Amino acid sequence: MPFHGHKGSVEEETVERASAPKRIAFAALLTIVGLNVWTGGPLLALWVGSRVQGSGSPTMGAVFVVVVVLAAVCLLLAVLFSRLTQRYQEMTGQASTVRQHTPWLRSMRGERPQYAGVEPTLTTPERILVGMVVVAFVLFEVWFFFFSGSPIDNRTGRASLEIIAACQTI
Repeated sequence: MPFHGHKGSVEEETVERASAPKRIAFAALLTIVGLNVWTGGPLLALWVGSRVQGSGSPTMGAVFVVVVVLAAVCLLLAVLFSRLTQRYQEMTGQASTVRQHTPWLRSMRGERPQYAGVEPTLTTPERILVGMVVVAFVLFEVWFFFFSGSPIDNRTGRASLEIIAACQTI
């Protein structure tokens, strides 16, 4: 005789996906929190440090305050991002395909496949973080090669581009 209605049935394990606007709003919230780890947190820490410092040359007390505030804000944002990621995965039925292990519990043998039969893919929050890192790297390279000052000849990248453009018009 078949047993009906047990707690592990397939019908009860299916997750109803949230609506598209709710998923998009949640992904935007994840993007904002992730972006603030790199921009808002450091700016807030510098602002708090400037309030502690006042005027004059920098003191170690102000530097210490900046470091402590930066660590606290980034930790808070990382925890918030982690919890939002868990909520997003529950909401979408999306799960990470790679289990997270603490580094000291990982196998030292790289030859053995870690996840037999599972193709690792990125979840939406992971894609957001990867996209942010790629954009930040590209923006840094553009700044470094075209807009930063040169310690060799004390010129900016823009000045050298203006000289090249002026030479081409002659």
